[in-house]
Amino acid sequence: MPYTTNPKMPRLRAKAIDMVNEGKSIRQAAKYFGFQPSTVSRWVKRSPQGGCHFLETKSSRPKHHPRQLKPQVVQKIRQLRIELRGRCAEVIHGHLLRQDIRVSLSSVKRTLDRQGLVKHRTFYKHKRLRLSRPEASKPGDLVQLDTIHLMKTPSERIYIYTLLDVHSRWAYAWASERANNTQSIKFLKQAKTKAPFAFKCLQSDNGSEFSQRFSENSRLAHRHSRVRQPNDNGHLERFNRTIQDECIKYLSIDLRVINKKLPEYLNYYNQERLHLGLELKTPLEIIQKCCEGID
Repeated sequence: MPYTTNPKMPRLRAKAIDMVNEGKSIRQAAKYFGFQPSTVSRWVKRSPQGGCHFLETKSSRPKHHPRQLKPQVVQKIRQLRIELRGRCAEVIHGHLLRQDIRVSLSSVKRTLDRQGLVKHRTFYKHKRLRLSRPEASKPGDLVQLDTIHLMKTPSERIYIYTLLDVHSRWAYAWASERANNTQSIKFLKQAKTKAPFAFKCLQSDNGSEFSQRFSENSRLAHRHSRVRQPNDNGHLERFNRTIQDECIKYLSIDLRVINKKLPEYLNYYNQERLHLGLELKTPLEIIQKCCEGID
């Protein structure tokens, strides 16, 4: 049983070897453990002198393949990669065909990978400097951004940009046909003109619409939430659900209609709607209270 997956087999082999080393015959050990004598004999030959505590299972990986590439072909692929200054596998494959070397494209890719000549891309295009999360003790200390995706047709979407101040729960939203860095910067500028306070730190998820270009053009501290950790933006995620349940679900998925109704709902949300998280106060009341404290 050289390819067993039983995790207890390495220790069992060692016990069989110890029994043989203690004076028992191979047949007696094989009968005791229920294996063929030839199997136990191979275990004894593999074991180091003096016995062992574990005898690991051999790998099931084949030592060779009948259709593996010849060393000359592997060397030629490596040489072309260096001479062509890192050109892709498709280009190298084309050069091999011109030289009447018949190799599949997948074989060229595997060879480059095994030779360590492929630079694997990480999940993130850029390593971001993660800022520490500020304490939202005043309005504007931490402002969260996100987008809601609405399917207009199977191939067409409408994106609703949302923004929320963690301290006061003051919110702003606007719909757009696209979600990219340009639209994100435009939305942020609109929100700044509407907000009764200044923004200090922004927080968003790792979407492409909030990439490095957005961070540079926002001219504010911008931090990203952890990957697959929606709780980092929990306040805004709850607002996204609220605005969908109380406003968007009753509207037709049309850009003009949504942008016409959003200001009406946001006035109600920020000035009239009582929030359990604010001890039954409105966001505007929290902002006014903070301004009075500063005065």
